[in-house]
Amino acid sequence: MSQSERLVLATRYRLVSEIGQGANGTVWRGHDELLDRAVAIKELRLPENLSENDRVVFYRRTLREARAPAQLRTHSIVEVYDVVIEQGRPWIVMEMIEAPSLEQLIERSGPLPPERVAHIGRALLDALSTAHKAGIVHRDLKPSNVLLDGDRVVLTDFGLAFSSGSASLTKTGHFMGSPAYVAPEVAAGEKATPRSDLWSLGATMYAALEGRPPFERENVMATLSALANESTPAPQNAGALTSVVTGLLEKNPTRRLSHARAVDRLERALAGPRTGRRPPTPRYRVAVVIGLVSATVASCGIGATALIVGMMRESPGPSPTEASSPAGGVQDVPAGVATSTLVVRARNSACKIFVSVPDGPVLSDETLRESEARQYDQPRINAVIYDASACDVWVNGLRKPLGTPGERRNYALNKQ
Repeated sequence: MSQSERLVLATRYRLVSEIGQGANGTVWRGHDELLDRAVAIKELRLPENLSENDRVVFYRRTLREARAPAQLRTHSIVEVYDVVIEQGRPWIVMEMIEAPSLEQLIERSGPLPPERVAHIGRALLDALSTAHKAGIVHRDLKPSNVLLDGDRVVLTDFGLAFSSGSASLTKTGHFMGSPAYVAPEVAAGEKATPRSDLWSLGATMYAALEGRPPFERENVMATLSALANESTPAPQNAGALTSVVTGLLEKNPTRRLSHARAVDRLERALAGPRTGRRPPTPRYRVAVVIGLVSATVASCGIGATALIVGMMRESPGPSPTEASSPAGGVQDVPAGVATSTLVVRARNSACKIFVSVPDGPVLSDETLRESEARQYDQPRINAVIYDASACDVWVNGLRKPLGTPGERRNYALNKQ
């Protein structure tokens, strides 16, 4: 065990094991022995050869990193418990969140479905709203600073944050932030504002949808050059989120989406397309036809049967009996299909699904084992099937046809 791992800070915070390292220091898994709870401890290492004045600036920035989230008690911002000066350097004690970052999820799984990104974006808008109302600008929103703890989305790392009432701690002409996610006006030397954070949110959502941020290039200077001189590329996988992402990535901050407009567009995207009238389902059409024909069956005889069959075939999609019968026959239909909004069963191990409630929790984000099934009875659901040939799918009791290998299908469902 290293000397650091034996260290106890302020006689109560014991370092247990190292979680990870970054440019500014190390994050430790710790234990608060006074309150008997797990904590995360960020050890900030001072750069070498700092002048006394720069050391003071560094300490002030550290205290600001702790104070910013400490003022913002909300589910979507990491909670800070304490700041300790030990061995000549500062340590920040925070709540322990054992969850991957958005950056890690993108690296592991590739681009995320719009429904998942919408859920993440909505939570981050709430976090930014809380920070901005308190006069705090984050200035470094990016996927590595977003933790995904189940349905909870947590914004972390306020190391570059500043409040409207504090003095700037950045040297003139010294660029701070992550070039791939920084707003154009900040990269050009202007002061960061809440709308700068909204640009960073747009770049973060873009990266989640496309697998990389919009202006990322081979090095910092090339990235900043692209940010200054190139048009914002249109996202290819955003679907209903396109207007949200492009609105947040408007280079002119005065034309950029405001927080309220971003929330409105995002909620519209989560709600799905609006139509004046919903066409009746095939079952409903068949019921009406049977009712009409039964009234005239005495005079029509066998012709009534032909009329029923003909009108059923004119209905959009297969009949309920045909739709609910997979290749194996009716007995192969999972239990609960008739009353569920959505049922998914894996045909093989490539059946990966993502299911969420619009503007609500994520219900599933998993790969099913062969023959394993999931049933969802919620009245409104967004779902993504990543390989339409690997999953049997029933929507409102009707079996959907299989797709081709690798075909991704999106569903916005309402219980009928």
